Amino acid sequence: MSIFTGSGVAIVTPMTADKKVNFEKLGEIIEDQIKNHTDAIIICGTTGEASTLTHEEHLDCIRYCCDKVNKRIPVVAGTGSNCTETAVYLSTEAQKAGADGLLVVTPYYNKATQNGLYGHYKEIAASVDLPIIMYNVPGRTGCNILAPTAARIFKDVENVVGIKEATGNISQVAKLMALTDGQIDLYSGNDDQIVPILSLGGKGVISVLANVAPQQTHDIVASYLAGNVAESAKLQLKAIELVDALFCEVNPIPVKTAMNLLGWEAGPLRRPLSPMEPENVEKLKKAMKNYGIL
Repeated sequence: MSIFTGSGVAIVTPMTADKKVNFEKLGEIIEDQIKNHTDAIIICGTTGEASTLTHEEHLDCIRYCCDKVNKRIPVVAGTGSNCTETAVYLSTEAQKAGADGLLVVTPYYNKATQNGLYGHYKEIAASVDLPIIMYNVPGRTGCNILAPTAARIFKDVENVVGIKEATGNISQVAKLMALTDGQIDLYSGNDDQIVPILSLGGKGVISVLANVAPQQTHDIVASYLAGNVAESAKLQLKAIELVDALFCEVNPIPVKTAMNLLGWEAGPLRRPLSPMEPENVEKLKKAMKNYGIL
């Protein structure tokens, strides 16, 4: 049984003016996501600025989200780290908090060999009873889970059930699906590749776009899974300009800017992230207007 099928929002972490986590605003955003048919909340991922949260803040966000959602839809907690021991700690605490699943990114900076990745995921998985989605984003981590390694982990470790694929390499994704007989739960990690990933047997997307267009992102997946591939592709292509704008600077700079433009008061970014360049703000505004959300 998949943790979720459809659109999971990689939700932003709103901040107050003095850069403290704004839990009241986070609650409002969560409620709006559920209202607009988002299928899962992914808390404390890259988009949620997890890398600049303290461990205490990180876990407080997970606890708050689990309590707020209250099992209405699945909550997937980002608990990855470049230190296996830290990832185990965050994962066990997320399970205590009531998370429905975990999103665990590959080790960054120190990277790992393919055997090291196998051991990393095996140790984290052994510490919890929750289902785990591997997160493969070598553009950020410098570390790529190759298809044979991901397939090996999936086959050998019972509660590693899926992968968020953000390599952009469709050939690698196709090989992984072949090696797992299409059984691994596959999620697109790139908003411009939702339909291609679904065509290879994907379950949905873990999405940045869904922060500003939750219903529309849900509809891309739902249309495809209902058999209306042409409509799904149409919705995917309509979103391309906005997706490009949301990634014209490093995520989550543009999406948090977009949330502020929409009146969500998502607040500032923590360093080393910086405010969006003025010319890119104009590009983002134009894309949002063209998409019909501003």
